[in-house]
Amino acid sequence: MTHTRSALLLGYGYVAKATAPLLRARGFALSGTTRSPVKAGEMTERGITPLINPDAVALRTAMREASHILVSVPPGEGGDPVLDMLMPCPALPKLEWLGYLSTTGVYGDAAGGWVDEDTLPRPDEARSQRRLAAEQGWQVFSARTRIFRLAGIYGPGRSALDRLKDGTARRIVKPGQVFSRIHVDDIAAALMASIARPEPAGPFNLSDDEPAPQADVIAHAAGLLGVDPPPEEAFDTAEMSAMMRSFFSSSRRVSSEKTRTQLGWTLQYPTYREGLAALHSDSTRAASASAVATSRASSGPDDRR
Repeated sequence: MTHTRSALLLGYGYVAKATAPLLRARGFALSGTTRSPVKAGEMTERGITPLINPDAVALRTAMREASHILVSVPPGEGGDPVLDMLMPCPALPKLEWLGYLSTTGVYGDAAGGWVDEDTLPRPDEARSQRRLAAEQGWQVFSARTRIFRLAGIYGPGRSALDRLKDGTARRIVKPGQVFSRIHVDDIAAALMASIARPEPAGPFNLSDDEPAPQADVIAHAAGLLGVDPPPEEAFDTAEMSAMMRSFFSSSRRVSSEKTRTQLGWTLQYPTYREGLAALHSDSTRAASASAVATSRASSGPDDRR
């Protein structure tokens, strides 16, 4: 099959990894950047051409050949490292779409109220201020840039279920505090919907239908696993890192209704309940299949059926 479109993944992170199979299924030739030789090997196995720590020349060359670019590299304290390498902006004659993964943190604290795509960003945390600056930089970079503001991401290997299993789950209670979330598969579906409908300019909010306190999600996950949830801890007295405490400094409910209408995007997991149930089901099936395989491998040839 001849590939007519090519997608460049700037950063092979959690979302890019979930989106890559959907792009391949649509006939995209894939390449991506990474700093990790281990990830580079994984990318090669998945049919993605890895670019390990590309310099500015190599990066510009790769971008000139791409029809679609997904940027998931976060900004640092000194700014956006990719944009810094690319200035002045190179000509990208084949570019049809550029997606930049940002965060709903750019809206700042809404005291538990709702924000939507028309809400003016007012980031109060330094990392969210850097995100907003990066958004603006990528919008200047290309008129084809589409900004995706992601709520708290969860999915395989990265959910309340996993934290309960590894013993790191905590139930921090701060009255009135809620978080919005989004399953990684729903993020990937939204990106593909935007690629299919590149005209809407966004920004796009990616969040599910039920913002909820962190403690409630942990308790629900514990119920699925049939274990006791960890005890509640009052936010004011709980010991936690400065980074973790900062996540509780703002509270907002994120609406993605306008995004869904513009992109024709439908949530596979409308709330954390459906998302966690699917993850639990997948994990149970995988564990059962592994147990069967181990049993067969350990049995003698005359014992196999």
